[in-house]
Formats: sequence, structure tokens, C-alpha cells
Amino acid sequence: MRVSKRGEYALRSLINLGIAQELGRPLVSISELAEKENIPIKFLEAILLDLNKAGYLGSKRGKGGGVFLKKPMNKIKIGDVVRLIDGPLAPISCASVTAYAPCSCPDEAHCGLRLLMVDVRNAIAGILDKYTLADIVEVTLRKLRRDKAPLPFLEAKS
Repeated sequence: MRVSKRGEYALRSLINLGIAQELGRPLVSISELAEKENIPIKFLEAILLDLNKAGYLGSKRGKGGGVFLKKPMNKIKIGDVVRLIDGPLAPISCASVTAYAPCSCPDEAHCGLRLLMVDVRNAIAGILDKYTLADIVEVTLRKLRRDKAPLPFLEAKS
């Protein structure tokens, strides 16, 4: 399992939208998100469209428009977002829960590689499914405040 650039940008965007919401800015323009994270805007738009279709985001058109979290942060599991954007968590298909496919191994039930990869998949899923967007936003804001770093999204960007 590897998180792609698309998956990384989706997660970073959700975290930024969560931070903005917590700091009183529930609506953030796509151009501001793209600029803040140095993401090509057309690529970001495609990612945000997928997140919108999945029910994580909403959008408002026109002047002063942008995107916002549609689903509560404590209901957005990081593992679900990774699966949506990058597919199954298992490193090999015969170890996958959501996208199982048999491998070429003659004895799958006793295959050492499969047994190892099932453990890898379970460890990854256990961590990613444990955390919600609310957890990540809380930790991020706590660290920003502790380090006295500038808080993003305090003012709407013109």
C-alpha cells in the first residue's frame, strides 16, 4: 500500500478544511487551498470533486464561494478516504478485504507471503481506521499552538 500524490493531496485538503472550520472559516476557496499546499489547481479540483461525490465536501459557487466539510469531522475516517482515493490497503490482492483477488500461489491458505501481507494490511487498516479527521485536526492545531506557529485561515484571502 502506498498513498499516491492524489491521496496525499486529498488528506491534506481535508485537514486544512478541518483546521479552517475549527478556526471559524467553514468555507475556503479552492485557489487558496491550492496555493497553501502548493497543489496544481486543476488536479486539486478533480480530487475535491471525488470527495464531494463521496459526501465529504460541499461547495458554494460564485463570489465568496469555495468548499466546505459536509460531513462531521468525527465521522470521516482516514482509512475510508485513503480507500476512496487510492483503493485497497492491502499490499497484494490476495490479502485484501475490500478487493480480494486470488493470487498464483498453489496453496494460498498456507502461503507465508500472504500471511505476512494480511498482517501488514491489518496493521495499516487498524491505524488508518482508528483516526478520524477530527483527531488529526485536533493534534495539528495543538502542535501549531504549542509551537506558537501562525494559525492558517484566520482571515479570508481576497
